[in-house]
This record gives sequence, C-alpha cells and structure tokens, in this order.
Amino acid sequence: MTARLNAAQPYALGLFRMVVGLLFACHGAASLFGVLGGTFGTGGTVQTGTWPSWYAAVIELVGGVLVLLGLATRAAALIASGSMAYAYFKVHQPHALWPIENGGEPAAIFCWAFLLLVFTGSGAFGLDRLLARRSTAQSERAAEQTPVTA
Repeated sequence: MTARLNAAQPYALGLFRMVVGLLFACHGAASLFGVLGGTFGTGGTVQTGTWPSWYAAVIELVGGVLVLLGLATRAAALIASGSMAYAYFKVHQPHALWPIENGGEPAAIFCWAFLLLVFTGSGAFGLDRLLARRSTAQSERAAEQTPVTA
C-alpha cells in the first residue's frame, strides 16, 4: 500500500498545487475585478494602488495563476506565503491570538500550503516539469551532436 501511495505522490501534490493556486487566484480576481462576489462579498473592488489591499490582490492573482500552472512554482509560492504571513500578522493577529477568533484561518492555511510548495516543488502536471524535461532533452541532444576532438 505504501509503495502505491508513494508512486501517486507527485500526482497528489500536483492536484494540491492546482487547487490551492486556483483558490488563491480567485481571491485576487474577486478583489481586483469584483467577480465571484467581489471584495468581502460586496461585489466591489479594492482601490488601485492602496496599501496593502491592492498589492495583496495582485500577488494573489498572479501568484495563484503561476502556482496553478506550475510555472516558477517555488518562487511564486514563496512570495505568496510571505504575503499571507504578512496578512495574518498585520491584519488578523492584532484582533485576537487564535486564527479561529481573528478570521485569519484562510491566511494561515494559505501561508503554510504555499510554504509546503516552496519545499516540494510543483509535483506532476506542472509546466516547471515540462520545461525541465524539454531543456534536459535538448542538452542531451546537443551533447550527442558535439564532436569529440582529440
């Protein structure tokens, strides 16, 4: 059983990455464009350039899409994790100690989920893997075609 689960690990990680990225991107799209209920479910958007709301929304949208696609996953996840840590400690934590009390559960969960992706990478189905495979294949072909001189 463990062998089967270990064999499926990259696929489970890839699906986890895609779901987390999609949910994160939805937060950004809601704040920037007013879709999916908009900011705080009001249908509104955050004002362009306001600190930190607008910048957080841009990080959520761009970072979420990059993580969803598995493109530059580790870098995007690191920035997204830091953004959520900032959101938790500066926005939520001053109201109460525990995330359940201060409404910071989504920020805490996203922070830790993205931190996990920093260390694990994109898993299966990511463009990172596809591009790495393609560059490895090209370098192997180039090495085969390079003449050996004496």
